[in-house]
Amino acid sequence: MAVFDFSSLTPDLILDGLDSVDCYAESGLLPLNSYENRVYQFQVEGGERFVTKFYRPQRWQLAQIQEEHDFAFELAEQEIPVIAPLKRDGQSLFEHQGYYFALFPCRGGRIFEVDNLDQLEWMGRFVGRIHSVGAKKPFEHRPQVSSEEFLTEARNTIEASGYVPSSLNTAFFTVLDQVVQLAFSQYKPKSTIRLHGDCHAGNILWREEQGPHFVDLDDCRQGPAIQDLWMMLSGDRQQQLLQLDTMLSGYEEFFSFESSELALIESLRTMRVVNYMAWLCKRWKDPAFPLNFPWFNTEKYWEQQVLVLKEQHAALTQPPLSLIP
Repeated sequence: MAVFDFSSLTPDLILDGLDSVDCYAESGLLPLNSYENRVYQFQVEGGERFVTKFYRPQRWQLAQIQEEHDFAFELAEQEIPVIAPLKRDGQSLFEHQGYYFALFPCRGGRIFEVDNLDQLEWMGRFVGRIHSVGAKKPFEHRPQVSSEEFLTEARNTIEASGYVPSSLNTAFFTVLDQVVQLAFSQYKPKSTIRLHGDCHAGNILWREEQGPHFVDLDDCRQGPAIQDLWMMLSGDRQQQLLQLDTMLSGYEEFFSFESSELALIESLRTMRVVNYMAWLCKRWKDPAFPLNFPWFNTEKYWEQQVLVLKEQHAALTQPPLSLIP
């Protein structure tokens, strides 16, 4: 059985896994920017490029991974530009020596420009199309965007890790608990649909004349529609209102947006902030994390998080964004 931290995932094991599904890499394995899973680009004979994703063991159940794939297929069937996995003999999820992996076509593109209003309107249309499909039925196996997981459990993970310096313990957990309590009380979605779940600029590639295509449905979940929109907002309040209005003008061509969900933005942002700290704590023993996040687990890092949480506390006490003057 593969261990949780990928210590047994060697290049030879990866290549043997690819060979087992008749995919023979003629080039080396180029690691791509992924930490939760292990993702590699490679070429086969003739120069065609593919990407393989080896899933972190013991993170998702097999039914949850398959539901991710099935959602991608469902979106692709509606000509929504997602990068869906490839099938071999009708299967898209493969196993080799305890690791589960998938194959994808390799697609390039530029990073989506979050301050480009034309691109934002285009993005709004495509997210609206995703949600029109996502609303047709719920996930059966994938989890919900949950305040219990992303606030309460994440807070306890941070404390249990022991990584917060004793000199900052009181200051950090005092403001953390205040923020968790506020966000928990504010996160009350009225309805949920199937979502991309992690719809930020890094998971969107832009191609001229073709617009965006979406990668990485690894975090797809059931949740409120605003979860797939708020991470594309940037700048001050007025800039965010303009961006939001622009996105929704495209979004509502395909799916109706419930304006009351704007009140969830800051609680969702808080959940992301707190869960990110907890994620680093949980993964710190994976050798890839100290190499790629050398600033984590230092006194300066935790000092900065106290300030981040204070800013988030202030944001939670402000009136939510509203498109009504």
